Formats: sequence, structure tokens, C-alpha cells
Amino acid sequence: MSASKPLTGFRILSVEQFAAAPYGTMFLADLGAEVIKIENPAVGGDPARYGGPFMLGEADSEYFQTWNLNKRSVELDLQSETGRIAFHQLVAGADAVVNNLRGDLPAKLSLDYPALSSIKPSIVCVHVSAYGRDTSRTSWPGYDYLMQAESGLMHLTGEPHTPPARLGAPSIIDHMTGMTAMVGLLAALLGARQSGRGCDVDVSLLDVALHQLGYAAIWYLNEGLRSSRQPRSAHFSVGPVQTLHTQDGWIFLMCMTDKFWLELIEIIRRPALKADPRFATPGSRGAHREALTQILDEELRRHSTSHWLEAFRGRLPAAPVLDVATALDSEFVAEADMIRRVPHPNRPDFRVLSNPLKIDGERLEQQVCSALGSDGEELLAEAEPHRAGGGGRSR
Repeated sequence: MSASKPLTGFRILSVEQFAAAPYGTMFLADLGAEVIKIENPAVGGDPARYGGPFMLGEADSEYFQTWNLNKRSVELDLQSETGRIAFHQLVAGADAVVNNLRGDLPAKLSLDYPALSSIKPSIVCVHVSAYGRDTSRTSWPGYDYLMQAESGLMHLTGEPHTPPARLGAPSIIDHMTGMTAMVGLLAALLGARQSGRGCDVDVSLLDVALHQLGYAAIWYLNEGLRSSRQPRSAHFSVGPVQTLHTQDGWIFLMCMTDKFWLELIEIIRRPALKADPRFATPGSRGAHREALTQILDEELRRHSTSHWLEAFRGRLPAAPVLDVATALDSEFVAEADMIRRVPHPNRPDFRVLSNPLKIDGERLEQQVCSALGSDGEELLAEAEPHRAGGGGRSR
């Protein structure tokens, strides 16, 4: 970007690992914040650095870079006196401290607001944990897939009469939790800017997983309705909103309104369906999904997926069901500039997904994360005078 990024001038310290907090803080880094990973030398830094199978040299991998673009790295042992002193020097010049540790560890490592406010009263402390810092499970470890299992999401995923399945996308609950945490962080930063006082912000993986249940949760809580897996990945109550067979694959249609249903009838040349009382409303079409599916499968099998996409183009919400390779190799993805080359010292042609945000119509610049601990000397040398003077970076 030619203009300054929106978060330029903010400094975020993050005691983070794997995906949840790193995914969220990467957005802050892409938007211009200086995000400094605080990595424990006793364990070799963020364990994601060693996530195979595709390594990028020593203590680096494609797995790790997925969540850590545009970040810097400092190695500190927060359980040692030297490490704590250095960390406090960095806190004095920071705007927020993030962690995604087990719920009982932030207090033990003095990463919460009561511990850090004496160093900087406006500091915002964000805690991403599995089950929260104030529950009976505070000390429990936890990961994304466990939350999908316990929240009911796995019960809702897959075809009926098949084993429960996790969502196909890797780390989707981690990602949603990371983004939820960043909303809290940015709101708290605005509050601290006005009041001069920071705070603790908490979010847990399980809370976020439960929140993704959306109206399925509201229906149960208020009406006692127990939602279940739907055939063809269909909408719970509206139809046709589901996958359908074509001559050479699958297509997903979303006739969420009568307008789109009437468009579909016209395109497939089945005007008699308009008068069929079984299909008069979105709800009745959902109630008679099995019969409607048979009719639509028969019609759509007459032509290829590409034929139908062209026929539906701009008139009816539809998408091909693609594998990952075909999705990423799509001409439209290239047109949208969603894949960027970000040179890595060990892989000059390294490619990543662009940040989905645009500012003033432009994609955000990206670069790979620093090598493990490579920014420590510079950042700690810069931080010493701030701590010695009792202040920090000002905004």
C-alpha cells in the first residue's frame, strides 16, 4: 500500500503458539501493527515452527508461516528473572499483550492486567484459552477439534447416518477465536485511548465454538428444537439450498427466496413446478426436500457444471463444489489477487493467501515472519531507555 496502514504505530506483544492467537495477531500485523512474538527458547519457540511436512530451513515451516506473516520474533524465558525484566521493558512501549496459553498460566506468568498495569496503566491484556480463566476447567489444555466435538458442531456436520465429522477447513474454530479476540483487543484499545486505563479481555475456544451454532442454538434454547445433519449439506428449513448432481460433478444452489426459486424454474424449463403446492414457499420446499432433490438432480444431470454456472450467472446464487487445488487455481481467484508471492530466504517463490481485507481498494502488503529470536537484540536495546525512564512509546 502506498498510504500508511491503519494500525501503524501500535505495538502488540504476543505470547502465542499454533493457530488461535497467531491468526488474529497476523491480521493486526497485516494492518500495520508491529506484532512481536515472544517465543520461549526452552522449547525452541512456537511449536508451529516445526510443523511438517514442508520445512523452510531451521525452526521454520510453511505451517508456521500460515499464521505469522509480517511479525517479528524475540526469544524470552518468562519464567526467568532476566526474561521477565526484558519482557517488562517491552511492555512499557507496547499497547497490548496477547497470549493463548492454558487458562491458569497468564496469572502465573504475570501476563494479566493486575500484573502489568503498574508498568503501563493503558496496557490491554488479551487472553485466548481453551475454556476460560474463570471456570472449573481453567487448567485444562484444549484444541480446535475438541471444541467442535463438544459444542455440537460435529453432530451437525456430514451426511445423516454417518459418523460425526469435523469441519473440513483446518483450524476454523482457532481462526474464529483469534478474530473474536482481535475485536475485543481493538475495542479495548479505543477505550484505553480515551480513559488511559487498559483491561483484561478474555475469549475461549469453546465459547466461540458454541457461538457458531447460531440459530440452531437459539431454536433449541427457545423452542426445544434439536437440529440434526441434513442430506446434501442442506439448509435446515429452506429449499432448495443444497448440493445437486450435474453431469460431471456437483453444484451448490441457494434459492433462499421465492425470486431465486422462480429464476431456477425458468432456467431449467420446468414451469409446472410453479403450480406444485409442495414447492409453493421456501419452507414447503424444505419440507419436501427429498422429492424436490430427485426432480432437480434429474434436470441438472443433463448438462455439465460449467453449463449450469453459465446459465445461472448473475441470476441465481450457485457455486461449483471444488477440491482445494481447483479452488486455488481458479481464474477468478487470480483475478481477485488472493494469492501473493512473498519471498522467503529459503524459498524465493513462496506463495501465500492474501489478507482478505482491502484498504482503499488495495491488498495489504505481506512478508514472512522473522527467524526465531532474530529481532531480540534490536528491540531490547530500543526498549531499555523507555523502561529506565519509566515510560513507553507514546501515541
